[in-house]
Amino acid sequence: MHVIFNEVDKKRNTIQRQLVLNAVKKLDIHATAEQVYEYVAKEHSTISKATVYRNLSQMAESGEILNIGNFWGSTHYDHILHKHYHFVCEECGSVFDIDSFFSEIDKQIANMEGFEVKSHNLIFSGLCLKCRLKKE
Repeated sequence: MHVIFNEVDKKRNTIQRQLVLNAVKKLDIHATAEQVYEYVAKEHSTISKATVYRNLSQMAESGEILNIGNFWGSTHYDHILHKHYHFVCEECGSVFDIDSFFSEIDKQIANMEGFEVKSHNLIFSGLCLKCRLKKE
């Protein structure tokens, strides 16, 4: 197995890890682990599902990607790391980015209750424009 060390943070960076990260970025759809696996396996048929799932989990835990939640039985991942929120369409299952309108929410929560906020995840749900128009 080929291993690369990132000089900035000295994290172990395998070829498989790079393949998974590149897939999340190129899919750019808030991909599920299954979607990432299918994408990587097209080019690298020897990679296992377990390897993809493990790398996604480790990368989310280390902050390289975001685990944005579990919708309809699948965890979704995002490569965009700046503060933003998500909208999930209840009809088609699409996940959309919403730029942060609540830039100070962490500070407000901390000030109200004295919490130390390390992260938060805010998800809106309903119907996307396309699905809403279909119903009308």
